[in-house]
Amino acid sequence: MSNAQIPSIKPADRVSEIKEYYFSRKLREVADMNARGLDVISLGIGGPDRAPAPDVIETLQLEAAKASNHSYQLTVGLPELRKAYADWYHRWYGVELDAAREIQPLIGSKEGILHVNLTFLNPGDGVLVPNPGYPTYTSAARLVGARIVNYTLSPERGWQPDFDELESLPLDGVKLMWVNYPHMPTGAPISRETMERLVDFGRRHCIVIAHDNPYSFILSQQPTSLLQVPGAKDIVVEMNSLSKSHNMAGWRMAMVASNPEFIGWIVKVKSNVDSGQFKPMMLAAVKALSLGEDWYRELNAEYAARREIAMEIMNALGCTVDENQQGLFLWGRIPEDAPSGEWLADKTLYDKRVFITPGIIFGSQGDRYIRISLCATRDKMQQALYRIRN
Repeated sequence: MSNAQIPSIKPADRVSEIKEYYFSRKLREVADMNARGLDVISLGIGGPDRAPAPDVIETLQLEAAKASNHSYQLTVGLPELRKAYADWYHRWYGVELDAAREIQPLIGSKEGILHVNLTFLNPGDGVLVPNPGYPTYTSAARLVGARIVNYTLSPERGWQPDFDELESLPLDGVKLMWVNYPHMPTGAPISRETMERLVDFGRRHCIVIAHDNPYSFILSQQPTSLLQVPGAKDIVVEMNSLSKSHNMAGWRMAMVASNPEFIGWIVKVKSNVDSGQFKPMMLAAVKALSLGEDWYRELNAEYAARREIAMEIMNALGCTVDENQQGLFLWGRIPEDAPSGEWLADKTLYDKRVFITPGIIFGSQGDRYIRISLCATRDKMQQALYRIRN
C-alpha cells in the first residue's frame, strides 16, 4: 500500500452553499430515539399516512404485471396522462390547458423546483423567495448560483405578499418569484386580489411567477389555481402534485403547466436530467385524476377531524391559531414566555416524545411559531395530546 499523500479533494462550491435538509437530519435523531425505545410520535413531516384509492392501486398492479410496461418512457410522459392532467384542471379549477403543449409531468414537484430554477436562472440572477416559505426554494436557488431576494409574509397581512415592499426591493436582475398557496407553512389561502396582483407584478417587471400548488384540495372549499387569472399563462409557471391530494407522496407524480414556450424550455432541461416515469404508475395516476367529489370529501373529513385534535395540542402548548388555515398542517404562534419555536419544539420532543416542527426552518418570520402535521392517525394524535397534557 502506497504511503503517498492523498491529494485533498473538495466538493463543488455549491455544496457549501446549502445544508442538509432539516427533516433528513432531524428524522435521524427521531429514529435514534425510537431505537432506544422512546417511542416518539411524529407530527413533523407532511407525508400522507393513508393509501391511494383502491382503483389506483389495482391499476398499478395490473399494469405492472404486463411484460410490455417496463421499458423506458418518454420524458414528456404518456399522452393519456397529460390529457388526464388537463381534464383535472378543467374540472376542478376551470382552467383550459393544451395537453400536448402546456403540460409536463414531473417526478415530484420538489424536483420540479430545481428544473424551473435551472430553466430560468443564470448564476447571479435574482429570485424572490417568501419568508416564511418552503426551504427548497432557497436551497434550489443556491444550487444554481442565483441571488436570493427574500420578501416578507406577515400575519398582519394574512401571509399575503406586501406589494409595496415588493416594489421597493432591488428588482434589477430578478427573473423568478416563488409563491405557494394555500401557503406552507402558515396554511393561508390566497385571495383573488393577490392572484391578480401577482400576475400584474410579474408582467410589469418581466418576472416569471412560479406557483407551487400542492395543497389546494386539502381542507379547501374551492381549489384555486393562479392560472385562473386571465392571461396568467403568459407569465406563470404552476406546479401541482398528487402527493397530498391523492395520498401518493412516494409515487412522485406531479406536473407543471404554463405556456408552450416555457414548457418547451423546461422539457429541454428535464430531458437532460432524468428519464421518463414508470408506465404503470402513470396509468395509475390517470385513474387517480378521474376520482370524483366523494374522494375529496372523505379525505377532507378525515383531515378536519385530525385538525380538531391538533387544535387541542396547540392549546395544550399555549399556542394561538388562525382557524381559517388550509392544507396538511396547523401553524401556531407560541406563548410570549417561550424563548423560541425551536426551543418549544425541542422541549416537546425531549420531554414529551412528540416531534413537531419549529417555524424557524421556514425563515426568520417563523421564529415565534411551530407547525403540526395532520399526517398521523387520530389515535396517534390523541396519544400525543395525552403526553403533552400530562
